[in-house]
Amino acid sequence: MAVEQTAKTSKILRTMTEITYEDYKKFVNEHSAVTIEDVEIKLGVNWIIKSYGPPSDYKLEKTTVWSFPDRGKWATHQGNYRGNWSPYIPRNLILKYTKKGDWILDQMMGSGTTLVEAKLLERNAIGLDINLDAVMVARDRLNFYYSPLFPDYVEPTIKTYCGDARNLDKIDDCTIDFIATHPPYANIITYTKTKKLEDDLSQLSFDEFMDGMKVVARESFRVLKPGKVCAILIGDTRKYKHYIPIALRVMETFLDCEFVLKEDIIKIQWNMKGTRENWNGKEYDFYLIEHEHIFVFEKPSDQIEIKKYKFSSKWW
Repeated sequence: MAVEQTAKTSKILRTMTEITYEDYKKFVNEHSAVTIEDVEIKLGVNWIIKSYGPPSDYKLEKTTVWSFPDRGKWATHQGNYRGNWSPYIPRNLILKYTKKGDWILDQMMGSGTTLVEAKLLERNAIGLDINLDAVMVARDRLNFYYSPLFPDYVEPTIKTYCGDARNLDKIDDCTIDFIATHPPYANIITYTKTKKLEDDLSQLSFDEFMDGMKVVARESFRVLKPGKVCAILIGDTRKYKHYIPIALRVMETFLDCEFVLKEDIIKIQWNMKGTRENWNGKEYDFYLIEHEHIFVFEKPSDQIEIKKYKFSSKWW
């Protein structure tokens, strides 16, 4: 089915298959819940929404250190999809780098946090995930009415697809205004644990994951408009007590694709499942990892801009 191959293997990548609201309704009629990693998530939820945004006293972030002790549960956001990012993150980024009517892409959307924020903020969006069950969770959380409460609200176009972030074949070159996504941290959390999808990046070895992220970076660069930005949240891990800098390796991959680094934001982690279960209450000869990186990459407008931002001894 697919038309593209990875750089170092002959493996064919699956194409993007659109999942419509009608597809979602049919799926929900046959499935009351799905299991993501090891958590059961109910579908067909009749959402009772108490608020459509963060607390009224919340102010958008101004520095390169972000911390959200309260992860945010407005609209349909829930904390029951392990590893998804706080809605504060895409909200800050969307308001910083886009305007109403822009097209946003999240090619590893998980439970659809970015898409829900795009809907609330009147941005068009495309969401993609390798796991059909995750796409159905995202569609479930997009299934709420909003416009009747706000007369000037313009309903955006939100499209969801099942597919591989390495093959954005349904998206034309230079058509996306902003990318905001949260890749898996190699195979720390296996999001298709019960399905064992071979093409899921979270099922791959570290080297295979990095090869996959090179293709993700190239596809991100291709679909993004010149002068626009791509933001990713990525963290690190330890193996045999030694630090594995996944984030920096991923950053280098995007820089190798001629993105330039606009921001490196440190996000403080809260209520980490692995830390609670494995490390809390014990003493070790290393520090517990409690931060992640939000890298904001810019696609230069032309080759002159690319050369301008290349590292040079003149910078120092």
